[in-house]
Amino acid sequence: MKVSSQIATLFAIALLCVCCNSTSSKHHDGFDIDVYTPQHASGFDITANDEGAHLLRVTRPWQGEAVTEQRLAIFPTEALAEGYDGEYIVGAARRIVCMSTSHIAMLDAVGLSDAIVGISGKQYVMNEAVASNPAIKDVGYDSSLDFEMLVALQPDIILMYGVAAENTAVTAKLREVGIPYIYLGDYTEQSPLGKAEWMVAVAEIVGCRERGEKLFGDIIARYEAIRESVSNDTKPRVMFNMPYQDVWYMPSDDSYMVRLVEDAGGEYIYKGRNTSGGSKGISLEEAVMLVDKADIWLNVGQCTTLDELRTMAPHFANSGVVRRGEVYNNNLRRTAAGGSDFWESAIVRPDVVLSDLASIMAGDSKALYYHQKLE
Repeated sequence: MKVSSQIATLFAIALLCVCCNSTSSKHHDGFDIDVYTPQHASGFDITANDEGAHLLRVTRPWQGEAVTEQRLAIFPTEALAEGYDGEYIVGAARRIVCMSTSHIAMLDAVGLSDAIVGISGKQYVMNEAVASNPAIKDVGYDSSLDFEMLVALQPDIILMYGVAAENTAVTAKLREVGIPYIYLGDYTEQSPLGKAEWMVAVAEIVGCRERGEKLFGDIIARYEAIRESVSNDTKPRVMFNMPYQDVWYMPSDDSYMVRLVEDAGGEYIYKGRNTSGGSKGISLEEAVMLVDKADIWLNVGQCTTLDELRTMAPHFANSGVVRRGEVYNNNLRRTAAGGSDFWESAIVRPDVVLSDLASIMAGDSKALYYHQKLE
């Protein structure tokens, strides 16, 4: 009898282990219910399992070839999260650290900027309510993160920013101290509406995805209305950027700014010579010829006046586009430290950016929001 009792006990333990492993496996592999498939973004999706847990899957968290899919599970209860060995949170995040200013803009867009407890580079933040709030701490940069401060802030999650790969030293430390994280890849999107659609992913994290979807739908409607109103009778030729260490980098045909300019009624002056795959370096000699042919010159570094432009790029001081004063920059809204609202709130306001550019293409610079005409 004693032996039979021991066998029965071992069988019960083995059965329990099988059940536990089955539950854990379910958490890993059971997210097969479609919740949200983006219309314009290409780097994320949201699925669910039959227990009500959701999974945010980021398929392109950074640029380059070393792309590793990132996942964040959102469980309705702690009990359902038991056995899950990936990054997860329970319920909606209410204390958030943002490592990119675009994350701040997304939270602000859905009305939850008050959930922000920490940011990276506070002096570069344009959002006045966030930048002036002493309770919101600057947690540092990349490998110089202040982990003691992070632990003290007790965030529910850190929204990460990656350049070419995961910072494994940082993420290992975050796992050690028990702070969940997710890399977001909004900056890798080339579609203006695709960048903005990441607000839906952030809204999922803070528990208001439906609100994010509604707001994004309104952005699409406004963007398309502006695009359809643009006259295509004349298409001004548009040049971009400034030289960097004697090399001029031209965007690809499918890039963010080229798409915006074309939707605004302009023509990319380098069209067809860099069809995809990122920026392409050209010589200053070729750049001089392109600037001479341009009707409009956009995004000229840090310049705010034509005199600054002539000083920084003397080779172009006498070009026709400079003499006509058809030079514009996207730095009208900026902080004293050099932070730009173009890379903050404009990410979730592509309709406003398009309105700026449509006005510029039409020769009207009176009511620009992100851009300014250099005088």
